[in-house]
Amino acid sequence: MTSTELINCKGLEPGSLIEVETKSRHYKIECLGGSEIRISGHPDYCPNPVPARLQGSLNEEGVMEWGLIGRGMRLKFLLDEARPVTTSSVLHVHVDQPEVSSEATRPRPSESIH
Repeated sequence: MTSTELINCKGLEPGSLIEVETKSRHYKIECLGGSEIRISGHPDYCPNPVPARLQGSLNEEGVMEWGLIGRGMRLKFLLDEARPVTTSSVLHVHVDQPEVSSEATRPRPSESIH
C-alpha cells in the first residue's frame, strides 16, 4: 500500500483500494471504474460498503478538484445519485492497486492446426 499526498482517481485501475483518514472518520473506497466507487466509513451514510460516485475534493479555497483526493482537502462523493457527502479534511491517503499477473501480460502462442 502506498501513502501519498494526492491521488488522481481517474487513473486508477478497477479493484484499486483507497484508504482515506479524515479528521473524524476512516473511509475505505474500492474503485469500480471511472467515477464509480464502493465506499464505507461513515456510521450514518455508509457503515457498510455502498455504491457511490466519487466527485473529487474541495481544496482550501473551496474549489472542486474533480477526481482528486488529497491531504488537506475535503473528499466529496455522491450517494444514491442525489445525496452529496463532504468529509472533514483529509489527513492521510493510501492506495493499493491490484497486481497484474505475469500470466495476463504474457503473450500466448498462436494456436494452429497442421
